[in-house]
Amino acid sequence: MRIWTVGHSTRNIDDFISLLEENGIKLLADVRSWPGSKRYPQFNREALAESLNARGIRYEHFSQLGGRRKPKPDSRNTAWRNASFRGYADYMETEQFHKGVERLFDLTREAGPLAIMCAEAVWWRCHRALISDYLKSRGIEVMH
Repeated sequence: MRIWTVGHSTRNIDDFISLLEENGIKLLADVRSWPGSKRYPQFNREALAESLNARGIRYEHFSQLGGRRKPKPDSRNTAWRNASFRGYADYMETEQFHKGVERLFDLTREAGPLAIMCAEAVWWRCHRALISDYLKSRGIEVMH
């Protein structure tokens, strides 16, 4: 199984969707906690879903994999100096995270090639890096 990651960054919508099409993506899993952008309204949940649907790509918001998690006071993930990554690492220990990942697997089997998306262009500066590491530990090939 293979899963892609992508950040919408400052792209225009046509270039973004073309990138997905070039990689055969059939479903975009939005892993932003708040699926909107004031600066780039083409990536607001409704506008994005409509644009993707018009080009034959399914959209789904995955709040259970959203970022911006606060670290636990008793976090075991103290190797992460960045508080937001530490918070996400803590969240990855929850049942909710694991259910979200299992849903990703189910949808990949059902819908075909899938990409997880957030706003950050650089995957290793985003919680997609932690999701990717988890996916790799489960034997999934991750493409950035």
